[in-house]
Amino acid sequence: MFSLFRKPSVRLRNTSQSPAPPSAAGVEPGTELKERLEWFRLRLADCYDVIIHSMADSGRKYGLIYVSGMVNVEMIQEGLINLILDRDENGCESKGSAVDFNTLLFSACTVVDNHNEALRFILEGEVLLIIDGDLRMITYPFNNYEKRSIGEAQNEVVIRGSREAFIEDLHTNVTMLRRRIRSPELKLLHMQIGKHTMTEVVIAYMNGICRPELLKEIRHRLSGIHIDGVLESSYLEEFIEDHPYSPFPQIQNSERPDTAAAALLEGRVVIFTDGTPIVLIAPVTFPVFFQSPEDYYQRSYASTWIRWIRYTFMMVSLLAPSFYIALTTYHPEMIPASLLFSIAAAREPVPFPALFEALIMEITFEGLREASIRIPSAVGQAVSILGTLVIGEAAVRAGIVSSPMVIIVSLTGIASFIVPSYSLGLTLRLIRFPIMFLAGSFGLLGLSLGIYLLLLHLVVLTSLRVPYMTPVAPLKWKDIKDTLIRAPWRLMKVRPSAFGNQPTMRMNTSQHNDGDDRD
Repeated sequence: MFSLFRKPSVRLRNTSQSPAPPSAAGVEPGTELKERLEWFRLRLADCYDVIIHSMADSGRKYGLIYVSGMVNVEMIQEGLINLILDRDENGCESKGSAVDFNTLLFSACTVVDNHNEALRFILEGEVLLIIDGDLRMITYPFNNYEKRSIGEAQNEVVIRGSREAFIEDLHTNVTMLRRRIRSPELKLLHMQIGKHTMTEVVIAYMNGICRPELLKEIRHRLSGIHIDGVLESSYLEEFIEDHPYSPFPQIQNSERPDTAAAALLEGRVVIFTDGTPIVLIAPVTFPVFFQSPEDYYQRSYASTWIRWIRYTFMMVSLLAPSFYIALTTYHPEMIPASLLFSIAAAREPVPFPALFEALIMEITFEGLREASIRIPSAVGQAVSILGTLVIGEAAVRAGIVSSPMVIIVSLTGIASFIVPSYSLGLTLRLIRFPIMFLAGSFGLLGLSLGIYLLLLHLVVLTSLRVPYMTPVAPLKWKDIKDTLIRAPWRLMKVRPSAFGNQPTMRMNTSQHNDGDDRD
């Protein structure tokens, strides 16, 4: 049954480059089993879930250490203990030769000679075997802990495309990526971050496509992170972005394997973090946040139309309340007479200026949106919809706000959900407030000033030293094919020049002779 473990491939770990945990600092014990087991008992004191066994065969002693609940006990018994004690699959003693060290080497096991390194393997859920009189120790990947099954993406829903989403298990996520990119050029670099959590982090990139300087920069920034623990990929995001005090996201995040695979084929880097289904993709540009995986699964004309809708409603989400405040407060002459009379009649019982009226509605809408997320999902949407309708209608009847303001705020709230990226949508919701103050203070002049400062900030931003507004600023005509429009695949023969290494060709055009694939 366990013959598949008895293969010569063994993981050899260079323990000289792995720093010891501070809690495990101390003098290394000798080769005597009793002394070594006592060393582990001291380091793992008050850990009720740690199991330490000792056993012996003819003339030799062994120690076995693991964390209960994280390993498969049956695999330990059938694949290891029976082998050591020379028993058959039914647990009965059988005659055979003594077990030597090489016989204990299973596939994917690790040989270590440093006790601090062995301690780290135990806490990762592996089984440690100690042999009396031999400094070498063996760890076995008999991990067996509960994890969530692969399901659909909750935050990146598409009509056509893959239904799989990443989960919290790092190795499962890497396997899902390997299934999509079956190339030896897909490289995976492993590292651990966090003094106490020792969280596993994997950097994925395509050799020959990813720029070496980009990979070097990301590795440098990740290796410079010194923190007690990393519980989610957002911890890493704040450390590696170029402008940590900017409200705009400079690292893309996703829970879809196809999005990660597409980013790798463009020359970008994907960062996996154990314990979270969200991966980081860097670098990123502003137009990328308006792209959805489904854009590349639908016909180009439909995808282009949807992108125009996204950009339009992005402007609505950002500027609609400010534009209404500026017109009604400072520039009523710009409003058609019939519409102006309707707005004036609706605002007559309202005792507050338009700016204060908008702030009341916007903050109330944000509170209802947050409440719908935190309360149980079965009633969350109902509370959000009913709360908005009831509060809005009651506020209009009470004369606190006007009905046109309710319409503007509702349209603005809906528009913010059209942006595919949740992080960018949240940023637009935050920036809306200072622009509202400028419009309420200076009218259209303040609105223009807010737009100018916003564009100036976007032009200055970079993501891993890549200009944030690429390919608009600086202008790169070849990359325009995948910004405001989504050109057909036959016209996108080159990768985005801001990401990929040279040469940037990703399509063999010699096989197309129809003359429609010219740039």
